Amino acid sequence: MWRLAGRRRTGPTARPPTLDFGVRDLLRLNPVPPGSHRIALRAGISVAVPLLTVVALGRTPWAVYAAFGAFTSLYGRNHVHLPRAVMQATAAVGLVTCVALGALLAAGSAGPWVLVLAAVGVAGLGSVASTVLDWHPSGPLFLIFALGTVSATDAAWSDVPVAIFVSAASAAFALAVGSIGAVVARTPSRPRPRLASPRSPDPLRYMLAVAVAGAVATAAGLGHPWWAMVAAAAPLSVRGRSHQALRAGHRIAGTLLGLLTSIPLLLLELDPVPLVLVVVVLQVVTELLVGRNYGLALLFITPMALLMGQLGTAHSSPDLLLDRGVETLIGAAAAVLLLAVENRRAHQW
Repeated sequence: MWRLAGRRRTGPTARPPTLDFGVRDLLRLNPVPPGSHRIALRAGISVAVPLLTVVALGRTPWAVYAAFGAFTSLYGRNHVHLPRAVMQATAAVGLVTCVALGALLAAGSAGPWVLVLAAVGVAGLGSVASTVLDWHPSGPLFLIFALGTVSATDAAWSDVPVAIFVSAASAAFALAVGSIGAVVARTPSRPRPRLASPRSPDPLRYMLAVAVAGAVATAAGLGHPWWAMVAAAAPLSVRGRSHQALRAGHRIAGTLLGLLTSIPLLLLELDPVPLVLVVVVLQVVTELLVGRNYGLALLFITPMALLMGQLGTAHSSPDLLLDRGVETLIGAAAAVLLLAVENRRAHQW
């Protein structure tokens, strides 16, 4: 059992509060969220059409731009019609902005430390945007993922407007797919949830965890430091330190096991079209599982992320697997360290 504890100065017999979880917590399956099949179908269509389009046009390197625009479909799974459209539209702006920033970093041959600084900024601003605009899933995780992945491409200055156009077109398609239900069902929309207060400690927490993870991964000379930063941001996207500690455990266990499911898919060295089809299937399965158990979903998220990276530039499979595993451990450890410090400070007075 993973335990994070702090001492409470209320007497010698006071029991210290803990943040802990066991194997049962890691394996617990939540009830099937209503409408999961529709959510998964929307995500699959939103990813498949833009990726297959750029591959058919002979522009496979553009697939990474299309993929992150398509991530628009992942927002607002618990909302319907207008509230979902509004949420997806604002998230699309954030995703396209991060794709553009990543393309600028790639074109300018910015070093890894510049990426860390940019990711820290995105973590803070993305957290504020997520809180104010009530994004679900919450937090800047996808924004950091988009920034880092695109920054590693072989983009030239002329590719920056291409990255903006392709990601924006993909996001617009995802938004259209997400709005089909409003046209077909013609049912009234639910009232939009009240916007949350922007006064939240989350920006600083995200920035600190992302900075530590990014700095450690970069100083160690690892090839994908944004994976560490994404892993640091992931646990903070849920509420409550106990849930965040559990999310970190899910991230580690799910990713390490997901590396095993990734090996055969990487060894196949698929051509672009079958590779895209496999990514689409993985995306659909992920959406079916993520609401039930985050760690289980990572068995499919991990190979999907690795295969998506292969669409732009082919990498050595052993290097990819090693980087993914090590950097996930670094990022999750940064988040857990933050939680441990917070827990101790919260209960020592």
